[in-house]
Amino acid sequence: MRENLVQYIYGIADNALILGQRLGELCGHGPSLETDIAITNTSLDLLGQVRSYYQYASKLQGDGVTEDTIAFLRKERDYKNVLLVEQPNHDFAYSITRQFFFDIFHLLLLSELQNSKDETLSAIAKKSIKEVSYHTRFSSDWIKRLGDGSEESHNRIQTAINDLWEFTDELFHKTDADNAMISEGIGVDVSLLKESFYKKVKEILTDATLQTPDVKYFQKGGKQGIHSEHMGYILAEMQFMQRSYPNMNW
Repeated sequence: MRENLVQYIYGIADNALILGQRLGELCGHGPSLETDIAITNTSLDLLGQVRSYYQYASKLQGDGVTEDTIAFLRKERDYKNVLLVEQPNHDFAYSITRQFFFDIFHLLLLSELQNSKDETLSAIAKKSIKEVSYHTRFSSDWIKRLGDGSEESHNRIQTAINDLWEFTDELFHKTDADNAMISEGIGVDVSLLKESFYKKVKEILTDATLQTPDVKYFQKGGKQGIHSEHMGYILAEMQFMQRSYPNMNW
């Protein structure tokens, strides 16, 4: 039970950690000051949520495990994030599309996680949902703005949507830990969120004058710890200080 709960927490929190790290790369590179600050704040929101999840996971494990060791000292195969969140920032269209797909899913997930029998997870979800509601409005508005903007912005955002679409289905795959927590009334059955996700996404794409991709084959593996070629580079940068200066204190 405890190990499944820890792995379930990782499955949620690792998404926010890796996406927060990706967004952090954009600090100072936004298309405008306001947007740059908004992206940075989104990254900070996600990392704040990660801290709550990892603090709970470290408490469950004991034996000297801390939020820092969970974040910075695991090996690549130990991270359970989906492939979507580790995709690189090719341009602003890719960054906002990645964010948009994740935000729609994340809001649906937290809406259900609020009802978890685990009081800690429920409390984290209730606290985080306000932030994620804003994230969803922000990314959705940008999808509409770019899609219904100039010819170049339309083409760029459509290209990003086409390329990232193949990573969306993995959001709804269930792991053994997911199934165990669902049976306990703790976890969310993400497969039940799939229809609502694609319906909402397609509504926004239609409003943005964008086409919904017709993809038959989807990428997967992240939830089992099998990541893309990008993950190693993310961890090399994110873990550098902790591994170079073990047990450092600020």
